[in-house]
Amino acid sequence: MKVLTANRLADGEAVWLASDHSWAETIDAAEIARDVGIEEKLQRAGRAAYLKNEVVDVDLIDVELVDGVVRPVRLRERIRAAGPTNRTDLGKQARPQVAAAA
Repeated sequence: MKVLTANRLADGEAVWLASDHSWAETIDAAEIARDVGIEEKLQRAGRAAYLKNEVVDVDLIDVELVDGVVRPVRLRERIRAAGPTNRTDLGKQARPQVAAAA
């Protein structure tokens, strides 16, 4: 399984491509590619956003589902998804959790 990640050019924020082709600030909103066809679709959308100067460093990354939560396989991507490892009061992990809609 893979998701498409990038950095938003306007502010450098790590973002992930959602199924509506918006750039989400949390990995849990990312569209998950479960086959090569979806991976190619995500790459085309990422390339288009790059050409429009919306994002940089576009990359497909490996993810896994752990207890229903999207989790990057590589440590580097886990840090990008959460924030600094030495300050849990900063970054995405410090943001209040939004309750899922029922």
